[in-house]
Amino acid sequence: MSNPADEQVVVVTGASGGIGRAVARAFADRHAQLALLARGDAGLDAAAQEVRSAGGRALPLSVDVADPDRLEAAATEIEDTLGPIDIWVNVAFTSVFAPFTEISAAEYRRVTEVSYLGYVYATMSALRRMKPRNRGTIVQVGSALAYRGIPLQSAYCGAKHAIQGFHEALRCELLHEGSAVRVTMVQMPAVNTPQFSWVRSRLPRQAQPVPPIFQPEVAARAVLYAADHPRRREYWVGASTAATLAANAIMPGVLDRYLARTGYKSQQTDQPRSPLQKGNLFAPADGPTGHDFGAHGVFDDRSTGRSAQLWASQHHGLLGAAATALGAAAATVLGRRR
Repeated sequence: MSNPADEQVVVVTGASGGIGRAVARAFADRHAQLALLARGDAGLDAAAQEVRSAGGRALPLSVDVADPDRLEAAATEIEDTLGPIDIWVNVAFTSVFAPFTEISAAEYRRVTEVSYLGYVYATMSALRRMKPRNRGTIVQVGSALAYRGIPLQSAYCGAKHAIQGFHEALRCELLHEGSAVRVTMVQMPAVNTPQFSWVRSRLPRQAQPVPPIFQPEVAARAVLYAADHPRRREYWVGASTAATLAANAIMPGVLDRYLARTGYKSQQTDQPRSPLQKGNLFAPADGPTGHDFGAHGVFDDRSTGRSAQLWASQHHGLLGAAATALGAAAATVLGRRR
């Protein structure tokens, strides 16, 4: 059995900013005990303060998820300090905004090590502890790009596709074993996070998420729900995610041509990229400046804090029952008319 929400030990990777930061705050609101994993000290310290202010307990740990030994040591420290891990949320990633031919082999390797293998290594550390206890939940934060690649993000799309395949394979194995450990995945839409200001970019103009844009708190609510209801294999956030995945399943070739025509412009604003944007590929974004980026990016005025599709994704059973009832009612009326 899982612990009550206010006693749960929760691990969040990438907790210093963006979705990870919002997820940490959401768990803190129900007074969970949180291990915050990230590289940047400024973001980690600020995240820990937010958790404590909300009534949670915080254990900030400087960890590069591309280092499996450091992750394993962190997992040991977490359990020694906070107790057995109940929930592990994988969020940490990095990327490069550029055409494929402008990304070096070293950059591609680094994106893959962090954004894909970081999930694998973290899941290994979580399962080493959860499987012997036969309980625990792992939430993989994914993306619509786990199913549908887009231009200028080949490294990131490749990592998200890899996570999707890894997640499905692992889930099958746990089901085969009859394990009570659960794994689920949350496919995100475009989210207003600081990544567009800190990811390495070779685009001529400022990178932006493809509209519609959602606030990170929407993503965080989805992660909490998935952690509480992990029997579902995945959740979709945002109507844009659902529409993209449906279109890719039905007419991928048409979508290829559409994205070839629109994908470059839709991922850039009209403003030139700042020459000061160095990226966080090999070093944390807060670096020596000590700047805390927080959860939100620079697109607050264009972002929404609600998602009707997320509610629908969480209430498939209710919607199915409603559809069945409406169908039965319609059949009854039609029968009477006949």
